[in-house]
Amino acid sequence: MKKLLLLVTVLALALAVLPSGKQMTQAQDDQPWRVAAVAPSATNDLAFSQSMYDALLRVQEELGEDAFQFDFQDGTFVVDDAAVALREWAASGEYDLIIAHGSQYGAIVEELAPEFPDVSFAWGTDVNTFGLDNVFAYEAASQEGGYINGVIAAAGTESNVIGVIGPIEVGDAKLYVDGFKAGVAATNPDVEVLVNYIGSFSDVPLATEAAQAMIEAGADVLTGTAQMTVGPIGVAQQQEQVAWFGTQSNQAPVATDVVVMSQVYHWEVVLMDILANIEAGVLGGETYTINLENGGLAIEINQEAKFFAGDDGAATLEFLNTMISTTALGIIDGEILPLPDEGAVPGETPEPEATTEPGS
Repeated sequence: MKKLLLLVTVLALALAVLPSGKQMTQAQDDQPWRVAAVAPSATNDLAFSQSMYDALLRVQEELGEDAFQFDFQDGTFVVDDAAVALREWAASGEYDLIIAHGSQYGAIVEELAPEFPDVSFAWGTDVNTFGLDNVFAYEAASQEGGYINGVIAAAGTESNVIGVIGPIEVGDAKLYVDGFKAGVAATNPDVEVLVNYIGSFSDVPLATEAAQAMIEAGADVLTGTAQMTVGPIGVAQQQEQVAWFGTQSNQAPVATDVVVMSQVYHWEVVLMDILANIEAGVLGGETYTINLENGGLAIEINQEAKFFAGDDGAATLEFLNTMISTTALGIIDGEILPLPDEGAVPGETPEPEATTEPGS
């Protein structure tokens, strides 16, 4: 693995934390906001469910515990179990917003929302509000951070083989994988990207097996998405020189020596705007997308990763920062298309204005 990076702290590409132009203060009549959310996996899954749980905590920190309270039912992978919780919350009349955090819950929201027209629902990742005035939908433009991860991964691989472990080829998982591949191709078209969608969001043993096969095939960089990635991260951790690039949540805590950087979802950008809408009497009917421009996506770098070791000095750090920030700004400005089907084959990654090439 090239020693591309020097020790760095955190590079946050979020341009705004709460970008909504609406001024949201507190729930109507000075009552605390009450929010309930159901999610398919654990609040510490370092992936999809944790991204929403952390976002709710950030909203609570912003507004104060007395002004914002939430209930979170995690580990609700069985859709029927989620349906029970969602119906009970809606029937109670105690919640200003009910969140179904998982695309598998869409049919439940579509069924429940008409029964409870005075209750606001939100679900994702999807863009379908079902034409209902009390349903918000949200998604992540995960191809953007995926592209950036791909750019840095392609610049850092020595074997020119990179492995991607995907869950199911839908939603933000597919967007991330496609964006990652595009970033690799734009940076170094000679790199082979091995992709395996294992057909499950939660099958850790199967994801582990897929990661092992990719390393045996020569991969020295791995990435993937969903809660099953704890398996592949563990596989990378057992190797001498294999790096991991994460998404959804900051995955460095589980393996500080191998996780190079993570695209982190900041759903609070969506949540704050939804609360502002509810306070204004708008219970749904809008769709949100978090991205680099609105601060809903951020890149966080892990300074403890082995990938960062080396004696290249400040010039290498400058090169890295410039590469990431230039790529991010290119995506925001529309000069870089993270997905091939956005109009044309993804353009070349802008060359950073650096005085030195990364060391090896």
